[in-house]
Amino acid sequence: MRCHIQSFFVQIGILGQIGRFRSPDASPYSRGQEVICRTERGLEIGKVLSDEMADAAEFDGTLVRRVTDDDRMLIRRLQKNRSRAIDQCSEWIRQHQFSAMLLDVEHLFDGESLYFYFLGDVEPELEKLTSELAETYESKVRFRKFTETLLNGCGPDCGTKDCSSDGCSTCALSGGCKSKIKDALNT
Repeated sequence: MRCHIQSFFVQIGILGQIGRFRSPDASPYSRGQEVICRTERGLEIGKVLSDEMADAAEFDGTLVRRVTDDDRMLIRRLQKNRSRAIDQCSEWIRQHQFSAMLLDVEHLFDGESLYFYFLGDVEPELEKLTSELAETYESKVRFRKFTETLLNGCGPDCGTKDCSSDGCSTCALSGGCKSKIKDALNT
């Protein structure tokens, strides 16, 4: 007899990453429901896309619980900090004429991780300034350089004709994320 674990496809992060998350207590979740997930990055807000019954396999994280009214209050506070971080970082980029372009800032639900998403090279001085900004918001800063994804894709064969019509093995976007990012930047 094979053991089944309740798992769900959940969309997380500002980039809309989709992963398989397990429900350790087999709680049911419905499509569209906002949930808190534990990922390798920390606690994140997600949106349930669908559920499945799956044999024990690899998971991208664990579903902690549904988002509560108290959670929504914390989310609003984190959004204010995110907006302030965007404004401050954008101002520093203008003042110092850095070559990197700030695309977005993501503040995880745990409040401990603040991610700055840049296009272009992040100069050491900008990295130092954003680290200071992250400390202001009691967070650790991590950088994501979209240029690496733009140049190399997110996984094997991403953006090449070898990439299946269902997408590359990492992001599952048709044609790969590399081509999608290029398309988005050219519009």
